[in-house]
Amino acid sequence: MRPPSIAEYRRWQRAAGGLIGIVTLSPHHPGSREYVAALHADGVHAAVGHTHATGAEIDAAAGAGAVLSTHLGNGAHGELPRHPNYIWSQLADDRLTATFIADGHHLPGEVLRSMLRAKGPGRSVLVSDAVALAGMPPGSYETPVGGTVELSADGRLSRPGTPFLAGAACSLADAVARVTGLAGIGLADAVTLATASPARFLPPGCPDRGVLRAGAAADVITFRWRPGDPTLDVRTVLAGGRPVTTEARHAG
Repeated sequence: MRPPSIAEYRRWQRAAGGLIGIVTLSPHHPGSREYVAALHADGVHAAVGHTHATGAEIDAAAGAGAVLSTHLGNGAHGELPRHPNYIWSQLADDRLTATFIADGHHLPGEVLRSMLRAKGPGRSVLVSDAVALAGMPPGSYETPVGGTVELSADGRLSRPGTPFLAGAACSLADAVARVTGLAGIGLADAVTLATASPARFLPPGCPDRGVLRAGAAADVITFRWRPGDPTLDVRTVLAGGRPVTTEARHAG
C-alpha cells in the first residue's frame, strides 16, 4: 500500500510495548532491504507476503534477514507467468520458511502437497488465517473490512458473486486434521507443522513453547481423531498445566 518506513515501525513498536515480533511486507519498494535489516537488528522476523516482487528483490530481502513467507500462494495474482514468478522464488529460497493455509479452500490439495514437498517439513508452518467469522453458521455477513461476505456450509468464506476468498473460517486445529488428507502426511507431521515448527519463530524468552518435555510450559490439548476426519475433536485444554473449562474458553 505504501513504502516501508523504519520510523513508522518504531512508533508501532513503542505503542505495542515491544510486542511486535513479525512484520510482513512486499520487498518491491526501494528501501525494503534497509527496512528488513532494521527489523532483523531488532530481533523482529521479516516476512515476504502480498507481493509482486521480483526474484532479485526477494533474494535481497532474504539476504537482509527475511526468514518467512506469509501464507505462500495466497494474496497473489490470479494469473502469473510460468517462470519466473515470486512463488517459485520463495519456494526455492532455503532462507525462507513458508507458512501455509490448509483449510482446503486457499490451496488445492495438489498445490499444498507440492509446496510442502518443495519446502520440506523443516521450512514449513501451518497458519489458520482465520477471521472473526470462524466457527459461525453458514450465511451472509457484514464485515468492517471487506463488506458483505458469504460463509458457505463447507467453510468457504468469499465475496458473493466472485471467486475471491475473504479470509479463512477454519481453526488451526481443524487445519491439522485437513492437511493430512490434502497433503498426504501423517498426523504426527501435521501436529509438528502447527506446534514445534512455528515455535521456532517465537521470541527468545519462549524457549519451551511447542515442545513436550519436563519443565516446559504445559499448554496442551488432547483430542480424538480418525483418518479422514476433517476436524479434531478437542477433548481437553490445559493452559500452564491447568484445565481450561468450556465456560472459561468461551469467556476468553
